[in-house]
Amino acid sequence: MTKKYPRLSFRKRMKELRSDLEEMGDLALITYKNAISTLFNYDDELAKEVVDNGEKIDKMNYFLENKTMSVIAAEQPVAKDLRFIESSLKVGSHLKRMSYLAVNITEVARHLKDEEVPEKPMGDIKEMADLVEKMVKKSITSFLNEDIELSRELHRDDDAVDDLFDKALQDITASIFDEKDSINYMVYLLFLARFLERIADRSESIGDRTIFMITCEKP
Repeated sequence: MTKKYPRLSFRKRMKELRSDLEEMGDLALITYKNAISTLFNYDDELAKEVVDNGEKIDKMNYFLENKTMSVIAAEQPVAKDLRFIESSLKVGSHLKRMSYLAVNITEVARHLKDEEVPEKPMGDIKEMADLVEKMVKKSITSFLNEDIELSRELHRDDDAVDDLFDKALQDITASIFDEKDSINYMVYLLFLARFLERIADRSESIGDRTIFMITCEKP
């Protein structure tokens, strides 16, 4: 009977890791959505909340890293359990980077709040932002549910984001040529498109990590 206790303790630790990642993922998604909200309807309090959440996610990731190292040292897991623990480290890092990028988006929003940005490039950005939000959701869900098909969808989604990024660059460049005085704030739109593309890349990487965790094969 006593031999079962260490294993029960290990399973409890694994469950806590999954729970911590779920909490971190939920907060990362909220932080991203709030950042996008500041872009289209700037609000100082909401922008501050994004920054505060970014700091909170950073701390959560720090504790997650310590916990995973503790589990590895104490339990010496193997096979799929070890892949889950290692993947948790990677996913936590991606979520932290996403939150940093969300903070960057609010900074761009602060610079754009009083500008009359042309509808065409902002339409491209809005389409990108909506698709990236779906990718963030998919990446977190696919990892927590170990859903390999959902993980594979992220490759197609990322290709679509890349296409939208190229389109946004074309429209932003055209707007700069049409309105020479717009270059000061159009540069921020270029930054914004890049931030969104990088969040999409992070989401895709979580999907890739999920596939590796399940199959032990690189996607």
